[in-house]
Amino acid sequence: MFNLNLEEVWRYKDLLMLFVKRDVITVYKQTILGPLWYLIQPLFTSIIFTLVFNSIADIKTGGIPPFLFNLAGVTAWNYFSECLTNTSDTFKKNQGIFGKVYFPRIIMPISVIISNLVKFGIQLLILISFYVYYVVSGWELYPSKYVVLFPLVVLFMGMLGLGLGMIISSMVTKYRDLSFLVSFGVQLLMFISLVNLPYDVFASRGYAYIIDYNPMAHIIELSRFMILGEGNVSLLSIIYTILFSTVVLLLGTMIFNKTEKSFIDTI
Repeated sequence: MFNLNLEEVWRYKDLLMLFVKRDVITVYKQTILGPLWYLIQPLFTSIIFTLVFNSIADIKTGGIPPFLFNLAGVTAWNYFSECLTNTSDTFKKNQGIFGKVYFPRIIMPISVIISNLVKFGIQLLILISFYVYYVVSGWELYPSKYVVLFPLVVLFMGMLGLGLGMIISSMVTKYRDLSFLVSFGVQLLMFISLVNLPYDVFASRGYAYIIDYNPMAHIIELSRFMILGEGNVSLLSIIYTILFSTVVLLLGTMIFNKTEKSFIDTI
């Protein structure tokens, strides 16, 4: 019931890579700017956040340049949100192929997680480029010594997005309205996940509990701490995030495996 069918997925690895290639290439295939959209979205979002929250609202970001603070949060958030939204309609989007040929259904959401790593890698390079720019410009920025563990942070982001996405995709087979609520809900969740606001803003107003129970807020704060050297991180928050992500992935796998056996009758 909790099986990811990794052995069977490995036998279908060529199909998995085909889906990954499809997701990477076809998204912007007939667009003018093509893959440049991978760069435009986080840059413009970070610029808007910097103007609104840091310049107009005068929210301080400590010793980190506001634009770099926002770009680090947006880059991490984009990977999670893309994984969640793109896996949340797995059954609905692929009902045609699912009804015609057999292959491990779990391949579809896994391919989304892997293909989004390409986009995340490109955006991470942009973040590193601006990091170097600010260092050369005189800002004293030092990454944490734990930055070598950053791939584990990405892993837990993928686990959380995959788990939640599989839960929602299974529910969408019966409740189509959920597919419309996901994108809206993800946008709202972003504002309580420390993407563009430091932890002190919530704590000073008595809303720290919102952050304390939000695993994505801990993940984004941890990634910002590793890359930029500043952030509100504790061992308890790390343990909570690991346990939460693992439970969500196991629960999502269980529901997904159960739904795939009968979804064709209800979708």
